[in-house]
Amino acid sequence: MKLRKTTMAAIALAVLGGTGAAWAAGDWNPEAKLTINGDLTLTTKAKAPANIPGLKEIYSGWLFRDPSTQAIEEDDFSNPGMTAVDAGSALWSHVDGTAGKSCASCHNGIESMKGVRAAMPKVNKAGKLWSMEDYINDCRTNRMGAKAWGWNSQPMVDMTAAISMQSRGMPVDVKTDGAAKPFWEAGKKMYYTRTGMLQLSCANCHEDHFGDHIRGDHLSQGQTNGFPVYRLSTGGLVSIHKRFFGCIRDTRAESYKPGSEALRELELYVASRGNGLSVEGVSVRP
Repeated sequence: MKLRKTTMAAIALAVLGGTGAAWAAGDWNPEAKLTINGDLTLTTKAKAPANIPGLKEIYSGWLFRDPSTQAIEEDDFSNPGMTAVDAGSALWSHVDGTAGKSCASCHNGIESMKGVRAAMPKVNKAGKLWSMEDYINDCRTNRMGAKAWGWNSQPMVDMTAAISMQSRGMPVDVKTDGAAKPFWEAGKKMYYTRTGMLQLSCANCHEDHFGDHIRGDHLSQGQTNGFPVYRLSTGGLVSIHKRFFGCIRDTRAESYKPGSEALRELELYVASRGNGLSVEGVSVRP
């Protein structure tokens, strides 16, 4: 892979601990196959969507990981994120709130959520862009009479993990036209806007420098098809907005609150960059 450089991004990578070096021969294999439990092969490489001119091909973050980390995701018994899936599945049938209902009361089995993760975020009937977390809390407060969960709370992350698993293997297919277009355009603008003391945009790392080293790891394209992600470095699941919050913070800028409209717009644009990749359910990253 030819090394791409922008001066400010190269400087920032050095500040953050990156080497700025291209991958060595044999260090990366875009043809590697992610097969879960020996029988479900996921799409980790695809042609970039037509409305994403900055990329020719799109790659799952799984391809950028070392073989030992890749192997953990290939086996559900080894994947520590599966404990959250189990917890979320139990919550699905748990009665909570003044209405005496559970999620299953309206939606039956959690398998009814197949396809939901692949289409998130999306515009609701009121014309607002909502993430999966918004839909979950709307059900809790308006149908169950229960308290809303915090965006990054354990129950919320468990539930999003369990729902995401129902779409595992399906292609990401978020809508970017029609009612979604103005939100998508706002997210795109944010993606390419330099911010913080380091004057970095999302694109400087994940479009200009994917594959380069940073703190002993490799920068990925920042695809969201594997979220929520189990991070080995922190020992827990991470939501999309929590990862966005951390990335913006690392540019030495004041970040946005998880669940804010700005991060929902960014989520839509970033998700659209991965249209065609498989939903991984709960992925594993360093």
